[in-house]
Amino acid sequence: MEAAHFTDIAVTVDGTRHRVQVDNRTTLLDLLREHLEVRSPKKGCDHGQCGSCTVLLDGRRATTCLAFAVAHDGAEIVTAAGLGDTDSLHPVAQAFLDHDAFQCGYCTPGQICSAVGMLDELDAGSPSSVTADLDMTPTESAAEIRERMSGNLCRCGAYPNIVDAIARVPR
Repeated sequence: MEAAHFTDIAVTVDGTRHRVQVDNRTTLLDLLREHLEVRSPKKGCDHGQCGSCTVLLDGRRATTCLAFAVAHDGAEIVTAAGLGDTDSLHPVAQAFLDHDAFQCGYCTPGQICSAVGMLDELDAGSPSSVTADLDMTPTESAAEIRERMSGNLCRCGAYPNIVDAIARVPR
C-alpha cells in the first residue's frame, strides 16, 4: 500500500504508551485487538449497536468499533483489563462478580467499562432521558441505570443482575 494511507499515532492503553503506524481506515477496536493485542474490548456487531467494544476513551465511554484510530492520536484508553487486576478488582468488576452479573462473559468487559462511565456521568450530575427533574442530581434508580446502559447488549439476558450489580457499587 501507498505510505500516504498510513499515519503514525501514539495512544496510551491501560497505562502503557504505544507508538504505531496505522492504515487511516483502522478502527480503534482493530488497533487495540489486532495491532496492540489488547483483547478486553470485544468485536460484536462492528456497527456500534451492541457495546461489547466499549472502553473509556479520555475518561468517557466510547464504542471503539465506530472510531477511527487516527482521530484519537494522543488518547488515553482504559479497557476493563486496565481498571484493576486479579488481586484488586475495580469496584464495578467486584460488584459484577458478587451479584452474578454475567453468564457467558462476552459482553462483560464492555458492560463494566460502560458502567464505570455511566457512574461517572451520574456523579457529574449529567441527566439522561429518564431523569425526572433536570434541576436535581440524577439518582442511581433502576430506570436510570437501564437507560444509561441501554447501549450495551447482553445476549444471555443477565440484565436484572447487571442493574442490581451497578446499583450496589460502593461509592
